[in-house]
Amino acid sequence: MKLKYLQDNWNHEFVKNLSEPEILKYRSNLLGSDLRITNFGGGNTSSKILEQDPISLKAEEVLWVKGSGGDLGSIQIDGFARLYMSKFIDLENHYKGVKYEDEMVNLYPLCAFGLSTKPASIDTPLHGLVPYKHVDHLHPDWATALAAAANGQRLLKQFNKQFKKNLIWIPWQRPGYHLGKMIQSAIKSNPKAEGAILASHGLITWANDQYACYRNTIEIIDALGQFVLSKVKSKGNKLFGGQKYKQIKNRNVILNEIIPFIRGRISNEELMIGQFTGSKKVVRFVNSKNGKKLAYQGTSCPDHFLRTKIRPLFIDWDPQRDSIEKLKKIISKGIIDYRKNYAQYYNKYKEKDSPKMRNANPKIVLIPGVGMLSFGKNKKEARISGEFFVNAINVMEGATAFEGGRYDLGVDKKNVVNNYLALPTNEAFRIEYWALEEAKLKRQPPEPEMAGKVAVVVGGGSGVGREFAKKLVKEGAHVVIADLNLKAAVETDNQIKEVFGDEVSDTTQVNITDRKSVMDLMNFTINKFGGIDILINTAAIFLPPDNGKFYKDDTWNKILQINITGNNILAEEFAKKIELQKTEADILFTSSANAVVPKSGSEPYDVSKSAVNHLIRELAIRYAPAIRVNGVSPATVVEGSSMFPRDRVIASLNKYKIKFNKNDDTSILLKKLADFYSKRTLTHRSVRPIDVVEAGYFLINQKSNRITGHIIPVDGGLHEAFLR
Repeated sequence: MKLKYLQDNWNHEFVKNLSEPEILKYRSNLLGSDLRITNFGGGNTSSKILEQDPISLKAEEVLWVKGSGGDLGSIQIDGFARLYMSKFIDLENHYKGVKYEDEMVNLYPLCAFGLSTKPASIDTPLHGLVPYKHVDHLHPDWATALAAAANGQRLLKQFNKQFKKNLIWIPWQRPGYHLGKMIQSAIKSNPKAEGAILASHGLITWANDQYACYRNTIEIIDALGQFVLSKVKSKGNKLFGGQKYKQIKNRNVILNEIIPFIRGRISNEELMIGQFTGSKKVVRFVNSKNGKKLAYQGTSCPDHFLRTKIRPLFIDWDPQRDSIEKLKKIISKGIIDYRKNYAQYYNKYKEKDSPKMRNANPKIVLIPGVGMLSFGKNKKEARISGEFFVNAINVMEGATAFEGGRYDLGVDKKNVVNNYLALPTNEAFRIEYWALEEAKLKRQPPEPEMAGKVAVVVGGGSGVGREFAKKLVKEGAHVVIADLNLKAAVETDNQIKEVFGDEVSDTTQVNITDRKSVMDLMNFTINKFGGIDILINTAAIFLPPDNGKFYKDDTWNKILQINITGNNILAEEFAKKIELQKTEADILFTSSANAVVPKSGSEPYDVSKSAVNHLIRELAIRYAPAIRVNGVSPATVVEGSSMFPRDRVIASLNKYKIKFNKNDDTSILLKKLADFYSKRTLTHRSVRPIDVVEAGYFLINQKSNRITGHIIPVDGGLHEAFLR
């Protein structure tokens, strides 16, 4: 079959020297790399491979199947569970019926082959009970559109006839052992079947050769795409009932206020990271006449609403008539109502052994005229939740495009909107609060200390700022690295991404003496991560006297503008966003031992740092109780600092009459200066960036939540700086 939308990316030369498990990994990675084929973390693949038993040394057929919680696009060899096929087949002797099928999962570990410890997924029976060597179970939107159509069985017959395929229809059944038995029985009745549409679920395909399985899968998905999209295109502007609302022109202005406003109100149980999606597909859906009704029906595919909850929050406002203040009122009421409705949903369907109710806040918020906001514990989860709802929109698009045909027998009309068939609410609950899914959640590692928090580190391009950005990301925060020197900020960002991945940090340029630049920084952070919780400023400037002894007025003004006024501007613009969020927050400023040690030759710098000390106390009073404001007061930090160019180092060495060779490398001169500074302290230790960071980190985490208006000296014991 000629492909129209997908590509056959199989490299026959590459796989020649691969083992069967390696080819399975290769096949999985190919399928998982295309979101049209499967979602992140969704779907699973398998192969039945002959291997030598480590004890009997006899050949055994082993089921290799994607392990629980894995992702096909990135799975490695150790991501597959391995089970003896002979033992897995014998499990049927223990099967007491669909009411007891969850008990079967506890027997899967007893079938483990060799030293395999990867937990087998819930979908393992869909692979083990299918009488083919290789199986792909995926959730492509085009297949799920048929699976979620009220006339899906009739459509499948049309599809098979039009594309000369042989797919069978499997009625809805929650994933597990019984669904595997249903597929096994259907294949026995139709041995020439090439795959199956699982009602309200997805697609399963098979073959006895790795490439044949891959090719069969992409051919079927591509054909389903041709079948569905031809109908979607013929609907044109009439999709979802046509347009109801117009897109607003000042979307960014609204987002700058609305994103933190929403984030604060859905973070009452745990802080959330946000993601905005304003693609044409999303905008068409939220602006449509039927968007609200369809959104309320919720998603159909189990893989979707495990990420998006049973339904999104649809904000019913008119972007052409309603003000932003009215929008806020509608949002506030909508969130309160959503929590009440979710609690009612939980209490109606919960059973004795149901897990306790999870966070009742929405994960997806749809706003006509604007787009979609998605939320999660981290940026990756927020992005993926949004991607899953886009998948849900694709499914609704396909299912509703076929509106007009007769419904299949047995379809409950109350679960149908425009031919889109949602899962019955009780079935949705059984998936969302499945004990097996709860067990999967409990296997996840505990959240790090700063999980869900968003920090702005100003001056993050070097020295203390760079170390602070790294520390925060390591502890689970998401960070925006801001600096006047954008190149330096990007270097910090690259170092973070190399260790922690691409989604935890970003950079932007800022001039802290320019209020518009600072406002842009706050809005950039909000649009990137959904909100803001921590402001850290390590940026400052030191300039020598203009004529070697005295400062000109312009130099005085410049130093004070950056070192003191810049801090105040940062605090004021940060506080405006916290007021929108209605959350607790932290500010940390960097002072200096110079603030309390009078000396000659650095007067404007020293005076500015004294002012920072008092500004910290003033702001602590102004913004209490929502924002704690604290500071760190280091002695001179030479290591990694951008404030010590070679000429300043040489000037300092001369000032303190330290002998040096003017031809020495700058790093050698820096060490001489740092050694001199360390010998002035009681501990005889240089103050490093990490020392300042550790003290500052204490002041912004919950261990110090009773401290505000305080400044911690980090100076190695510089007795001249003892507070008077």
